[in-house]
Amino acid sequence: MSTVLFSIRGVETSVLEFVSAVVSLVGVWLGTTGKRITWPWWAVSSAMYLVFFYDVKLYASAVLQIVFIVAAVWGWFGWAPTGAVPGFLNHRNRMYWFGATIISVSILAPLLSRIGAAATWSDAFLFVGSFVAQILMVYEKVESWALWLIVDAVGTIEYAYYGYWFTAFLYAIFTLVAVVGWKRWYDTNSN
Repeated sequence: MSTVLFSIRGVETSVLEFVSAVVSLVGVWLGTTGKRITWPWWAVSSAMYLVFFYDVKLYASAVLQIVFIVAAVWGWFGWAPTGAVPGFLNHRNRMYWFGATIISVSILAPLLSRIGAAATWSDAFLFVGSFVAQILMVYEKVESWALWLIVDAVGTIEYAYYGYWFTAFLYAIFTLVAVVGWKRWYDTNSN
């Protein structure tokens, strides 16, 4: 699983990390188009990243992949065969999701610290923020992309900090893709 595919300037990228990243990028890009086929791609990439993150002791990120797999099944059956029909949350629901995210991160971070996770606050935010963004995406809410933008930026920083440069680069691309997804879904809803 940790077979090195290539090394650039001393930074090694495993076969598993590389293939997971490519499959994940395809899945996320398909998500910006609202196509239902996004969900099998997410499930496969999540299964691969589950193994990768567990191996490098980013436990919240590993468990998050299980959430993504469940959400992929849910999204596949929840979205119409023609794809997503984006809508907006009302103000009250936005505040509810924001508050729930902050409280959940505050509870999870100390738990991660107690089990010896490699990261605590950032990984807690990646877990909770991704969980919430994924639920909003399954429910076809435009705000999912705004949250993905923040989550992906944090992921870029965390994975770079721990030296997982290829995954950090992937998350940097995800940050840009989130902008595209946000615009596409916003424009679709505005028409």
